[in-house]
Formats: sequence, structure tokens, C-alpha cells
Amino acid sequence: MNAERQPQTGAAGLDAHLVVERDTGGRGRDESGFRLELRLRVAPGETVALLGPNGAGKTTALRALAGLEALSDGHIVLNGEVLDRPGPRRGRKRTARSRSPIDASPSDHPGTGVRRPSPDGSEQRGDRWVPPEHRGIGVVFQDYLLFPHLNAIDNVAFGPRRRGLGRTEARAHAADWLDRVGLDGFGKRRPGQLSGGQAQRVALARALATDPALLLLDEPLAALDARTRLDTRAELHRHLTGHPGAAVLVTHDPVDALMLADRLVVIEDGRAVQEGDAESVTARPRTDYIARLVGLNLYRGKASGRTVRLASGTVLTTAEPLGGAEADGEAFAAFAPSAVALYREEPDGSPRNTWRASVAGVHRHGDSVRVQLDGPLRAAADVTPAAAAQLGLEPGQTVWAAVKATEITAYPA
Repeated sequence: MNAERQPQTGAAGLDAHLVVERDTGGRGRDESGFRLELRLRVAPGETVALLGPNGAGKTTALRALAGLEALSDGHIVLNGEVLDRPGPRRGRKRTARSRSPIDASPSDHPGTGVRRPSPDGSEQRGDRWVPPEHRGIGVVFQDYLLFPHLNAIDNVAFGPRRRGLGRTEARAHAADWLDRVGLDGFGKRRPGQLSGGQAQRVALARALATDPALLLLDEPLAALDARTRLDTRAELHRHLTGHPGAAVLVTHDPVDALMLADRLVVIEDGRAVQEGDAESVTARPRTDYIARLVGLNLYRGKASGRTVRLASGTVLTTAEPLGGAEADGEAFAAFAPSAVALYREEPDGSPRNTWRASVAGVHRHGDSVRVQLDGPLRAAADVTPAAAAQLGLEPGQTVWAAVKATEITAYPA
């Protein structure tokens, strides 16, 4: 354990240091292994989105929190209780595995975060692990994993019944939750009789019916069509706002992250590359992935006063010095595609950043035309359809590109 921060066992909410190492069968980790290392704190009432590309480690993090993936190192503490803290002798044998929805019985179904403890004797001295069914966690998976042989009301009542409520009381509690998610009158329908949006709401009601201290959502809207996603997102936002516990949302959709979360944690290659509220992350992206998500051209270079020199030798001039004060050092420079103006000839006029470029691609992008530029500064430019027609833009054409210094934002790398 390298400089392991001690878990905050007296703090409310989630305090986690997730370390998961997985060997997928190759000769070495560089070829086939995967390592996730993520520090995560979520306060009660807060929703944090784990945003990142496919394979970044988002779902691995969620499964570790749920108890469906064994930690190699680190800790998971929820409301002061240690849920997972590997001891020095914890073996690789204790990896959590969930069975398919078809083979699983309700007592083992991964949709409820239930798994039997491993019998391999891994609870050694210094090692602490709480089974999923005792973690106080609710989970909503992308494919919902509703029990196909139970109707909606019994799906939602399943958790409360396992918590000790009698059948009548649990079903009444479930009926109340179905009403809260807008499914009053749907209690007798089985999963096969529900639409995607209705099934998602039943899964959400089932997760919330146990009053979880931590709610985990794995791509909860990904399987829905565009119209249903819009309506369900608004419904989900309402319930997350009213949820008193911590919540972690896993998504690759920036709209879901921005609309549903209080704070974003962007994961790439198993580690957090940027985190903060939506405004700070979108205004100052720190990787190409984030820049693409928010639609910015992003470059890294060496700042000196009001200039940023890139590795290619291109120099970008900004209106303000790095960070708003005279400073030098590694820096990012970013500007929007809409800030790029295109010309047939080298432009004259007020000082600004200009370069010669080759048109690599032209396609319609909403109400504008997106032009991909190659050259000393690869960039995306958005122009009006009228401007594109006037310039006669087509792949291979040479143009001049210009960006005003006032349109470029520079900030420390």
C-alpha cells in the first residue's frame, strides 16, 4: 500500500479508495492487465457522476462499491462503517462473480446487490469485507435485471421483505414507491409487459425502496430511446434530488452527467483525470476526451506571458496571461470551433492567431457546418452554411484559419 490515506470512519457519506488489479490472461500487465485506482468521496445528498469512455473502469468502480468486485487494495467506508478493506494476505481467489439473471435466484440476484460470502477463508486478520446484501446499497443496472417471474410490485417489495418487513407491509411500501415513480396501476405487470422506460422506473423504485445509504446507477438511461430518455432523465433527476443518501452515477453520456450530477469525476484508463462541478470541468478540460465531449479545441504547450507555444512550434496568443496573472509554465489553451473563422486568403486587420490549413472534412453539424482542419494546428471549425457555400469548402482545399486572442482561454496544465 503506497501512501494509503486512512479511511474516514467517522464521516458521513462515502469515502472510498478503490484499487482493482485484474490479469486478463496475457503475459504481463502491459499487454493484458487492467488497474483501477480511484479515490472517491460523496457526501449524503450528493450525486457524483463517473464519466469516461468505454473501458475506462467506470463499471469496475461501481461493481467494487457494490461488493461484486474484490478490491486488491484500498478501502470502502460508508457512513463510518468499513465495507471493504483488504488485509495484507487477501488472495486473488476472492473475486466476486454475479450469475446471469436467468440462472440467479432472488437471493443471489445481482440487481439487488446480493451475493453470498466466499467460503475460501479470506476474512483474515486485518481484512474486512461486508457482503453486498448487508451494505445498505441500492443498485440500478443498465439492463435493469428485474426478476422476470415477479410482477412489478413484488420486484419492488423484494428488498423490504429481505429487510424483515412482512409481505403485506412490504407490498404496501412497494405500491407507494411505484406511485412515486409514476407507475400507479402497473403493480401486477411482469417485466415482459413493461416498456423500457417503465422497467427502468421499476428498477429505480426497487433500489430506493430499501432507503439505501448509497445508490449506484450504471448507465441507467442507455437502453432507452431518445424521447423516453428525455422524460425518464427528468424523473430520475427529481428522485436523486430528494434522495438523502449518497449517489454514484456511471455514464459515458455527458448530457446525463451534466443534468443529473452535482459533481463530475472523469475517468480514463482506470484513473481520475479531472473532477469538479460541471462548470469547471467543461470550461477547462484537461484531456482530449473531455475537450471532445464539450466541443472545444484543446492544446498543451509552454506558456510565457500571453503566449502558449505548442510542441509543433505553433504559438497561440491570448488576450490574458496564464491564469489571469503573469506566469510561465505548462499550460492548456482552448477555444471553441465557433471561434474559428475561415478565409480563402490570409486575413488582414486586428492582431489575431492565423494559420494556413487543409480541409480534411466537411459535414453538417446541427445548424452549422463542421470543418475539420489539418496543418500546423489541427482544429475543428464551425461556420454557417452560407459561409461554407461562399468558400466552396471541400476536402483537400487550402484555407486560412483565424482565431481572435480574446477567444482563447489559457490555464495551468
